[in-house]
Amino acid sequence: MIKKSLAAAFVIAAVSGCANTTVQNPVDYVTYRNEPLVKQVEDGMTEQQVLTIGGTPSTRVQRKVHPGVCNNYVMNKDGHEQVYHVSFNANGRVDNKGFMTCEQREANERAM
Repeated sequence: MIKKSLAAAFVIAAVSGCANTTVQNPVDYVTYRNEPLVKQVEDGMTEQQVLTIGGTPSTRVQRKVHPGVCNNYVMNKDGHEQVYHVSFNANGRVDNKGFMTCEQREANERAM
């Protein structure tokens, strides 16, 4: 039992170490990794490139902590909904993305 718990903790630590500074649920990544927003959107892309891949976002939020905007998306798979955000810097380039809303991301950035 302890070995399984340690193995699970190691996997979570390894996955979160490769991600952004915010720890996100690795199950979400595994479940949605083949969705176009997750698989194809990369840092540095323009907002137009992201819109071509992901379509119209659910909401668009003006960022407060750092200049720019952030798009909220809701992905659906097998009846389960998952939020995903893509944020853009003042130059309109992707600088962050992940399995949380823009508002949650802003709250995390304020807390740092």
